[in-house]
Amino acid sequence: MRLKISHLTKYHYDEPVHYALQQIRQTPKSGVGQDVLDWETRVEGGNTEVEFHDQFGNEVLLVSLEPGRTDISIYCEGNIDTIDTHGMIGPNTGYAPLWFFRRSTPLTAAGPLTRKLVKELGTDFDTEVTRMHRLSQLIAGNVDYQTGETHSETTVEEALATGKGVCQDHAQIFVSAVRLMGFSARYVSGYLMMDDRIEQDATHAWAEAFIPDVGWVGFDVSNGISPDERYVRVATGLDYKDAAPISGMRIGSSGESMNVSLQVQQQ
Repeated sequence: MRLKISHLTKYHYDEPVHYALQQIRQTPKSGVGQDVLDWETRVEGGNTEVEFHDQFGNEVLLVSLEPGRTDISIYCEGNIDTIDTHGMIGPNTGYAPLWFFRRSTPLTAAGPLTRKLVKELGTDFDTEVTRMHRLSQLIAGNVDYQTGETHSETTVEEALATGKGVCQDHAQIFVSAVRLMGFSARYVSGYLMMDDRIEQDATHAWAEAFIPDVGWVGFDVSNGISPDERYVRVATGLDYKDAAPISGMRIGSSGESMNVSLQVQQQ
């Protein structure tokens, strides 16, 4: 399947900003299941200071805001050929070893609710892949997909207590539970083409678990499937903060608003 992606993010500030930096993680790479044919990133109102690969192999652009500006726009566009690998990514590659992905973070720290979830899951499964799919179903049953109930700093325990969340929360709960079970797990951000629309609400998030003799396998809790040809992987990390499409800082107290326009369509 050939996917065309157009992604525009606009920031507006109430007052001129003297200094701001943004880390942009919106560049997909060719790999298992996807071949990036072309990709372009344009910045209006800012300058690309440096481009590098982080410890997870994500391509990162460090963008500064032009002094005195009240707005900045980041526009990404490209075409990617994808195939359905049923979520199978394969062996671990890159800079980070497998043990690194068993580390807990403040967002993914397992507490009593995560432990209860894993206990409820049990261990009576014919394969570890089946076990992971059941975990995905269990999380979806405990945390309804609902926007506006959580935010970027919501922990897995808070999302489980609330019983509501979005794909970010689902992915982080999955990651936390998988690590508690003794496996390596990572958070994934990227693009998803929903079948009933071209205009997408936002970028998407899912998780991957490393299963012995199988390798990395993806699980999208929010949609109840393993990623197929409609998905494009962009960034990975231990949690949302490592793989966030845009993160940064600025000096000043001016108010900030953000507007996102995202199209993902089959060519």
